[in-house]
Amino acid sequence: MEVDLVYLWVNGNDPQWRAKRNACIGASEEKSAVSCEGRFADNDELKYSLRSIAQYAPWIHRIFIVTDNQVPVWLDTSNPKVKIVDHKDIMPDICLPCFNSVLLEHFIYKIPGLSEYFLYANDDTFINKPVTPETFFAADGLPVIRLTRSVLRDWYLSFRKSVLGIPLKNYIKTIRNSAELVKKRYGIYYKGRTHHNIDAYLKSTYQHTAEVFCREIAGTLSNHVRSDSDIQRNIYSYTALAEKRGHPLYVTQRTSFRFLIYNKSHYGKLRRYDPVFFCMNDSEHASDSDRQRMKAFLAKRFPEKSQFEK
Repeated sequence: MEVDLVYLWVNGNDPQWRAKRNACIGASEEKSAVSCEGRFADNDELKYSLRSIAQYAPWIHRIFIVTDNQVPVWLDTSNPKVKIVDHKDIMPDICLPCFNSVLLEHFIYKIPGLSEYFLYANDDTFINKPVTPETFFAADGLPVIRLTRSVLRDWYLSFRKSVLGIPLKNYIKTIRNSAELVKKRYGIYYKGRTHHNIDAYLKSTYQHTAEVFCREIAGTLSNHVRSDSDIQRNIYSYTALAEKRGHPLYVTQRTSFRFLIYNKSHYGKLRRYDPVFFCMNDSEHASDSDRQRMKAFLAKRFPEKSQFEK
């Protein structure tokens, strides 16, 4: 089994990229969940994520890094395991320029040369312990779909919205869009969200899902920045489950931990939980000092230079 790995990456510090973004969607908004600085900031997370891959998953076959006409300055592009893929290579013109990772995720299966078995990761996700292909794919070859339980989540969100007047966040709305579409087609509503980390897919199932929901996805193609009408990539996991093309596995924070970098207490929780996977999530709540603290932590956690660096 050859298992590839796909990353999305952007250097939001690049003046040319910032000028392109500002011309298309305007400058970043400090407290916006969809266009804040933390949505695009580059704090070398990808470099440390690749170090975690080199240390704990050296069996990965090829690594594809999807970018918008950018290349990390530290990346050794001569490494045969690594390939840069530009947005325009996989997305139709109507989508470009794209500053919306939710939209971009609908096209990763189009990456030339991508293996049937592949993993998808954001650049802020890390492996914390040794893993094998069997961590992600069962004996029958179907992906292990990691979910987080949400027993009271729908009730809580409804209470916040109807009683407290707190609107749903864009992220929650896009997940619900996916769940509702799958319910409409298959009669099953999935409340569990895919864990906020590395996910496993079959390219054939991913493409099949994109074709099943092509009309609905087509309605989002001009969403150059995140929009409430977006369809979250949960739809690919939900469809795989509905069609018996994947195996659900519910996780806890002791196996997959979402680390909010503005919350200092999460450093202690990460040591305590010692999970297999962790994500260091930037957001509109984070400050530059939070990002510097995160970067120092990652440099200490993954100090060894990987084969993917110059």
